[in-house]
Amino acid sequence: MSITNPFGQVLVAMVTPMQADGEVDWPATEALMDHLISHGADGIVVTGTTGETSTLTDKEKLQLVTVGKSVSAGRAKIITGGGSNETAHAIELYKASEKAGADGAMVVTPYYNKPTQAGILTHFRLIADATDLPVILYDIPGRTGVPIQHDTILRAAKHPNIIAVKDAKGDLMEVSRILNETELLYFAGDDGMALPEMAIGGVGLISVTANIAPEPYRIMVDAVNRGSLPEATEQHKLLEPLVRATMTHVPGTVATKYILHGLGRIGSPRVRLPLVGPEEDQAAKIEADVYAVQGVPGVDFSNFRPDRNAAAGGALPKVAGTTR
Repeated sequence: MSITNPFGQVLVAMVTPMQADGEVDWPATEALMDHLISHGADGIVVTGTTGETSTLTDKEKLQLVTVGKSVSAGRAKIITGGGSNETAHAIELYKASEKAGADGAMVVTPYYNKPTQAGILTHFRLIADATDLPVILYDIPGRTGVPIQHDTILRAAKHPNIIAVKDAKGDLMEVSRILNETELLYFAGDDGMALPEMAIGGVGLISVTANIAPEPYRIMVDAVNRGSLPEATEQHKLLEPLVRATMTHVPGTVATKYILHGLGRIGSPRVRLPLVGPEEDQAAKIEADVYAVQGVPGVDFSNFRPDRNAAAGGALPKVAGTTR
């Protein structure tokens, strides 16, 4: 039996807009959410890596879900991401997120502790047991230190609540194999791989660059659904320099906020420490890539006014993020 996709196809791994002092800018958060939904997003992933989950408090994480549900008003799904590398804490966060109205849970591989595959599987299963939320496993070994191995994915797929994978490994042969062997839904977790992954059976994407330009991803996905590879490829090509600007010079969160601020979409490009804004040479590379962007639907880059001084450094928030 095929799994019904409850998430949509164009999902945005949303940044968390902040004021210059590092506190969450809630009006800017609401405005960004509304913009993303109005320009083609089916869903928003809050409190993920791009949302600076590691330095958000649990209260902020839950408020992001609540605000997302209010802004979306049924127009898009709100998925809570991040979790924790402590299983007990992750369980409590996802339970609370479900009560706050989350439509789904994205669960990252436990990071830093580098558990065995048995430990990873147990972590996933216990979290999936704890709520009725549909679960997306997040496979990103470059950040977590450990991949979710093929056999572990097959075993996890037997859990009725585990229905999808956000793939940031970029191994299309493994994706093809797992799509042949399970009913799991696959979302591209690397912006540059969105079209290649959908071409082999992926259902969509969870994108960082879509914070800036959701519309071309909507066009790309709709073209894939119609079987129009040339139209989808056109958007892929138009997006390439923007993906490069966003994903290759500094952490995606940092570059995305820098670009959004330069476009006047958020009031500050501030990130929380240990993240910091781009240094001069990094900013120059981001800007050069942005200036190479042409014809991307929904974004007028002629109004791009980057502010390196505003982006410099990082903030210490008033309340430390919750690690336990």
